[in-house]
Amino acid sequence: MDVSSAAQATHYAGTIAFDIVEQQPDRVVAKMPVGDGIRNPFGTVHAGAILWFADVTATVLALTATEVKPDGSGFPLALNLNAQLLGNVRDGELTATASFVRRGRRISVVRTAVTDAAGRLLVDVTTNHMPA
Repeated sequence: MDVSSAAQATHYAGTIAFDIVEQQPDRVVAKMPVGDGIRNPFGTVHAGAILWFADVTATVLALTATEVKPDGSGFPLALNLNAQLLGNVRDGELTATASFVRRGRRISVVRTAVTDAAGRLLVDVTTNHMPA
């Protein structure tokens, strides 16, 4: 699909998948391959796919700061997401590394850096989480 026909499209579909490769109490690392399912009409990774990747990685880390009960209470809801989109890629693998800025009982702040295969910072995301 060329760019002009992509702008006219009425149906969009994609596939986002990634793996948690490291999980510690103060750090979570995830890897996501770049494929057609996450590219925009220009051939680079869609910003929404990168933000989803960063947000879920941050939430996995935030889960370590709370106890989630069977009814879902305690789940770390995102209150705020601030993202700086600094670059993009067309292929390779993305790495998201989430770490606590502040690990609190009521509010936790997580910084997630998304880098390309060469280690270049593509997105810097800060999220605030509060147990539901």
